[in-house]
Amino acid sequence: MSNQTGMGVRRFGWVNWLGTWTLIRREVRRFMNVWSQTVMAPLVNAGLLLMVFTIAIGPQRGDVMGMPFMTFLTPGILTMTVIQNAFANTSSSLASAKVQGNIVDTLMPPLSAAELLTGYISGAAVRGFLVAVVIAIGAWLFLGVGMANPLWAVIFTFLGSVLMGGLGLIAGIFANKFDQLSAISNFLVTPLAFLSGTFYSIEALPPFLQTLCHINPFFYIIDGVRFGMIGVSDSSPWVGLGVVMVAVIVTLWICWRWLNTGYRLKS
Repeated sequence: MSNQTGMGVRRFGWVNWLGTWTLIRREVRRFMNVWSQTVMAPLVNAGLLLMVFTIAIGPQRGDVMGMPFMTFLTPGILTMTVIQNAFANTSSSLASAKVQGNIVDTLMPPLSAAELLTGYISGAAVRGFLVAVVIAIGAWLFLGVGMANPLWAVIFTFLGSVLMGGLGLIAGIFANKFDQLSAISNFLVTPLAFLSGTFYSIEALPPFLQTLCHINPFFYIIDGVRFGMIGVSDSSPWVGLGVVMVAVIVTLWICWRWLNTGYRLKS
C-alpha cells in the first residue's frame, strides 16, 4: 500500500521502515565508533564526582532522607550524566551536519518528519540507556547501590533520554554554529540539571526554590530515577510521570513541527 504526500506517491508505504532503521543505525554507530568517549568516559566522570564528594565531605555528612549520602547521591549523578549524553547525541549530530554542510544527506532521503524524529530520538535513547546501564553496574559493584524499583528506574531513564534527545534536536536545529550550541548547553541544560535535586533533597531549599523545582521536568526525572534505584523520592513518582510525559509530548511536537517545515534547516 502506498500513501500520498505533498511530494507525490511514496514507494515505501505508510512508514519507511528501512529508511528509519538506517537512520537509527547511523545515529547509534556514530557514537559507538568512539565508545570510549561516549560510553566509558561518562562512567569515569561519574566515578570521579563520587570520589570527590567522598573525599571532600567524608563520613561527617549525615544521612539524607534516611539514606547514606553516597547512596542518595548516586542516582542523581547517574541521571545527570544520562541527561547530558542524550542531549549531546542529537544536538551534536544535527549541528555537525549543518556546520559541515552535509545536512542535505539527511533531508533528501524519502523520510517524513516523524521518521526523522524517530531516528534521532532512538539514537539518543540508546546512548542514554547504555550510559545508565554502565554507571548502574559500577554503582552496584563498588557502592552496593542496587535497584529498589527497577521498572520506575527504566521508565524515567527512557523518558529522560527521550526528553533530552528532543531538546537536543531543538538546540541543533536552532543553532547555526557550535558556539550557539555550547551556550544552550552551558546556560540552560547544565544549570537546570544541577539545580534539580541532583546533589540534595529539595526539602533543604527555601519554599520559593522548592516551587521552582516542582515546575522543572529535570527534577522529576532525577527524582523518579532515585525512587527506582533506592526507593526514596521528594515527590510521588506518578506525579513525576505525568509532568515528564507532558514535557516529552510538547518537546516532540515542537521537533516534529520544525522538521516538517524545515525551520532553519532548508534555508
